Amino acid sequence: MADIPLPTPLRRIGLVGTGIMGGHMARRLAQAGFTVQAWNRTAAKAEGLVADGVEIAASAKAAATGADAVVCILSSGPVCDAVLGGPEGVIAAMRTGATLVVMSSIPVETARAQSETCARRGLRYVDAPVSGGERGAREGTLSIMAGGEARAIADLAPLFAPLGRVTHVGPAGSGELAKLANQLIVASNICAVAEALLLAERGGADPEKVREALIGGFADSTVLRQHGERMVRGDYAPGGPAKYQVKDTSTALRFARSHGLTLPVAATVDLLFQNLVEHGGADLDHSAVLLELRRANQPAEASADA
Repeated sequence: MADIPLPTPLRRIGLVGTGIMGGHMARRLAQAGFTVQAWNRTAAKAEGLVADGVEIAASAKAAATGADAVVCILSSGPVCDAVLGGPEGVIAAMRTGATLVVMSSIPVETARAQSETCARRGLRYVDAPVSGGERGAREGTLSIMAGGEARAIADLAPLFAPLGRVTHVGPAGSGELAKLANQLIVASNICAVAEALLLAERGGADPEKVREALIGGFADSTVLRQHGERMVRGDYAPGGPAKYQVKDTSTALRFARSHGLTLPVAATVDLLFQNLVEHGGADLDHSAVLLELRRANQPAEASADA
């Protein structure tokens, strides 16, 4: 394994992926005083960041060249590997001693393999997926779960500060494992809130008032407050698309099976989100699981007419 030199101060940041989360993160980093070069597969999604001081790179390789750290916030493990790997990829373009920070939700095994690849090339690696959704990315209040060497994570403190609160949870891959745990809790909570509001609706109560009554009690949660509000308003514009929720719950179940675990609640939740995706809800917010519950609970005559 190559010796990795001491890092230089963080000044230049490459960022690949300016979607729902990455665009806000690039903006916040630029506003914090970093030189940010951002790249996105769909270039038009990145162009609006120029007004916020973000430079737009022509390729992922260009965004990584000369960067002190590169932030990857792409949609999945295979997409990350495709952009990071290969002779024209991010890892090949990074200078020795720079740090790759993968903030995407990817499999634990993928993060561990990426860490080993970086170490062989004299790069530092941190997997640092986030929770908090689009609002957290926009407001800089994300929960950041970081896996990797303690020194590398400490050195990234100036980069993480504009984005949210970071916790070092263990060696490389541990950030992704913490994110899987997070996603199981979030997905289960969303389904529980959706079931509760559907019960209120069908029983004749006002779901909005029921939600209001529950806030502050033991049933209170960020999901009840934010996603419950989406449900009562019928606002399913994607903050966290259902297709990504399925990706994460399915990944968690595969990882659990590889360790001999059976997770019955997670399996039921995963099936609910799979059904939502199969019935046309892939690009809706994951709070749209309420629509799937309504569909599954249609009266028999309505189902027959459909």
